[in-house]
Amino acid sequence: MSQSTHTSKAVRIAPGEHDPGPVSLHARNVAFDFEATPLHWIPGHPMSSNVISMLNLLLPEGERWFVTTYNEALPLVADEELAATMRGFIGQEAMHAEAHDKVLWDFLDRHGVDPRPFQRQMQWLFRKALSPKQSWSEDRRKKDLVERLWLIAAIEHYTAILGDFALNNTWREHGSDPAMTDLFTWHGAEEVEHRCVAHDVAVYFGDGYLRRGRAMAISLVGLLMLINRGSRFIAKSDPTIEYSYWRMIREYARGARAGVLPTLRSIIFATFSYFKPTFYPDQIGSTAQAVAYLAASPAARAAHP
Repeated sequence: MSQSTHTSKAVRIAPGEHDPGPVSLHARNVAFDFEATPLHWIPGHPMSSNVISMLNLLLPEGERWFVTTYNEALPLVADEELAATMRGFIGQEAMHAEAHDKVLWDFLDRHGVDPRPFQRQMQWLFRKALSPKQSWSEDRRKKDLVERLWLIAAIEHYTAILGDFALNNTWREHGSDPAMTDLFTWHGAEEVEHRCVAHDVAVYFGDGYLRRGRAMAISLVGLLMLINRGSRFIAKSDPTIEYSYWRMIREYARGARAGVLPTLRSIIFATFSYFKPTFYPDQIGSTAQAVAYLAASPAARAAHP
């Protein structure tokens, strides 16, 4: 695999400009070198660095659960065009899991943050609690599959929001580490690129406003709990700073004002947008901007033979 350590400028294209139209989803065999990446990779923002780095604790097992669920659903899809986009989605999510899993050991563990306790919790959640049970009837397993597909659609709503943020933040202006910046911006760009897939798949298996709302409520509460738990875990594990919950809250607000963290207002607004009758995921982010960054990303460029 090729290694990426070089920086790249943020690609800023207004939504709708140079719309590339439908894109063919495919996995990019990226690799990143974090040997020179400091634990606080956004200078002057140690707590904000930890909050973003916390996503590495959540993503590997979550992305693998996406892949497992979609592989379960794929044989039931008769629409070949939808099946093709699902295969592209599966490939991208599998690569995301691999890339962020590498961060756990090449970055966090090396800096004295042991990810093993949190990873065991994530494995229990995604491999046991959220997995179908063999003892269930076929009908119950099918209903559970549809519920899981809607959970994924709701979670992907937030990954699209975060992907758009990754493409439009101020990390580079603050001198952020090139490798970690490219990792999250590449991932964010692919989330924007495939933001409609999970919604389309869930609708294919059975739409319903109540089902959407239930999935969003569960996802919102679950994600808030995991993000809060993960942020406190990494802050307490950071050997270079003294943990304080209230300091973490203040530092989040400072990071949001500086543009290195998403504002809570933007996340709340995006949550309510999900419940609009006319909502469709392409209302979030810009495919043109995402594709432009993927064409410029050092890791994505190095992945081509």
